[in-house]
Amino acid sequence: VLTAAHCVLPGADYKLVEFDAAHQPTLKDIAGITRHPKFDVNAVLRHSVTADVALLKLAALVKNPPALLAPADSSVAVGDRLIIAGYGLATLGDGKSGGSVRMATLVATGQPGTLQIRLFDPSTRGERPGLGACTGDSGAPAFREVNGWLMVIGVVSWALGAANTGGCG
Repeated sequence: VLTAAHCVLPGADYKLVEFDAAHQPTLKDIAGITRHPKFDVNAVLRHSVTADVALLKLAALVKNPPALLAPADSSVAVGDRLIIAGYGLATLGDGKSGGSVRMATLVATGQPGTLQIRLFDPSTRGERPGLGACTGDSGAPAFREVNGWLMVIGVVSWALGAANTGGCG
């Protein structure tokens, strides 16, 4: 399982939640966790670039097939559209607004790098509140369409509000 490294800090016991066709959850054991060797938790806290990714090895196979990974030579350019999906909050600070899968199509902005891609809501251009990630979306997949297939190209690490303010979006 690919996730954000800051979601799996040392000293905790993690489980994967798998939902069956009736949406009933089952907890799956994690056999091991490997965070990227260049991950720096302090960089995440500063909203700075770091290798905020980790791999979780499951103790047993899951029933649902995994998402495909984008090819290793995939690159992202300014203006490219990516889809994020997560269970996080819809409203910052409102715990009751989380827990439902939501998705948003966002656009790459700035200078996409090899460790971090900044995204914004194309309808607001990131200048006022709009679609985006929020608390609880960390580790969620960022998809890109490749030859008609949605493939994972990264994971959500952190979010800023409109015009680079604190918050979500």
